[in-house]
Amino acid sequence: MPKVLISDKMDALARETFEKRGVEVDVKTGLSPEELINIIGDYDGLAVRSSTTVTPEILDAAKNMKVIGRAGIGVDNIDVKAATGKGVIVMNTPFGNSITTAEHAIAMMFSLAREIPQANASTHAGKWEKSKFMGVELYGKTLGVIGCGNIGSIVANRALGLKMNVIAFDPFLTEERAKQMNVKKVELDELIAKADFITLHVPKTDKTAGMLGKSQFEKMKDGVRIINCARGGLIDEAALKDALDNGKVAGAALDVFEVEPAKDNILFGHEKVICTPHLGASTSEAQVNVAIQVAEQMSDYLLTGAISNALNTASVTAEEAPKLKPYMTLAAQLGSFSGQITSSGISKVEIEYLGRAATLNTKPLTSIVMASFLGVMSDSVNMVNAMEVAKDKGITVSEIRTEEVQDFPTAIKVTIHSEKRDRSVTGTLFGSGQARIVEIEDVPVEAALSEHMLFIRNLDKPGLIGGVGTILGQAGYNISDFRLGRTPDGEHALALVSLDKPLPDELFEKVSNLEQIDTATRLVF
Repeated sequence: MPKVLISDKMDALARETFEKRGVEVDVKTGLSPEELINIIGDYDGLAVRSSTTVTPEILDAAKNMKVIGRAGIGVDNIDVKAATGKGVIVMNTPFGNSITTAEHAIAMMFSLAREIPQANASTHAGKWEKSKFMGVELYGKTLGVIGCGNIGSIVANRALGLKMNVIAFDPFLTEERAKQMNVKKVELDELIAKADFITLHVPKTDKTAGMLGKSQFEKMKDGVRIINCARGGLIDEAALKDALDNGKVAGAALDVFEVEPAKDNILFGHEKVICTPHLGASTSEAQVNVAIQVAEQMSDYLLTGAISNALNTASVTAEEAPKLKPYMTLAAQLGSFSGQITSSGISKVEIEYLGRAATLNTKPLTSIVMASFLGVMSDSVNMVNAMEVAKDKGITVSEIRTEEVQDFPTAIKVTIHSEKRDRSVTGTLFGSGQARIVEIEDVPVEAALSEHMLFIRNLDKPGLIGGVGTILGQAGYNISDFRLGRTPDGEHALALVSLDKPLPDELFEKVSNLEQIDTATRLVF
């Protein structure tokens, strides 16, 4: 009988569900990392919420671990890469608390508009300061929704019911889908300039970290109000405090913070700030939903091998697994690469399987491409729900199979059709299944992807290698690989640069400003 440990507090129905399915379960909460390491080797599964941090050290000790289930959306507390390396499936429950989180954002917006927490404290103190708390109406105001995925779209829908004007910024939102939702799709700068209220609903990634900072606040309307029930670190907290102090921002309602648990914060005590301790998913209904779902998903996998809402694998039979494994790596790289170099509304994703790749079970590969592509901007997407999420966003996904061998005996090509331009990237497998990029936007280039990279579109003129190398070398940044490519006529050229560590903003800006460079993008794999 498989055995599961529940290491965080969750609804009792989780335990009941495991036991009814025939899974042995222990509930041991509040364990220190050392205590967890000492016992984790006895378990086949681990069910967590946000308190337990699953580190490589814990995974090393989890000799029998097959699956980790997160009762909720975010898996920031789970080292998914390390789990994947150990062959451990990581599952979440991406839709169990969407309504709850969206409703909390709306509640925070109401509280912000009418200063309800401050008025409540004043009234309890017997002050009756009726004239002090002059709020604003939501009716007729413009709400800017940053991130219009599952939760953001619910917030937009509720705001429309309040007769607000809703504008949305989401790189993956098409004009057609925006019209269906009755929201106006805009670029981030336009949203920042026009919104009376701004609410964030994106994951924290390299692209979104600090996305609202000093320069963004300066472009906002005077008296704008900010709501963040998504992830800490999306807002530069020091810059927000300055904007609150100088009156640019009339108020902020925050459920998340850059450092959590937030026992001390620069914004605490500010009269214009409303704070809650990461309560977005904290309703009795949501807790029940995610507890039951995670127990059902983990039980299904441990007892039958069925996989639901997995973040690091797809549905594959035992016979297909050995053949598909290297292609899964390639598909994930191509999807992630495409997502990181795409910034405008997407209408269609076209995935071509060429040569031997066309003879495989391509369904899980397509799901992996889309999960990695959409995962650049949304942490609620996985291999199981990627196609549904794409459909909800108005993105058409098509597969093309061509068994005839062309430039390579096997290859996958991903083409992104967006409102501004089409982008494509092709990859193949070398030798014993090593993934390689062999073409980007019709420019031949051969490169293995590394954890930290620079993708450069450049003019085909001398000095690029020297310029990039000089800037990085003087800063002590080692280049582990530098690959160049260009079309035969020299009209288009590009470079892929592998780095040993992440490139900070200051150095990235210096590199981007080189005269030979058209555009530069930091990539993370």
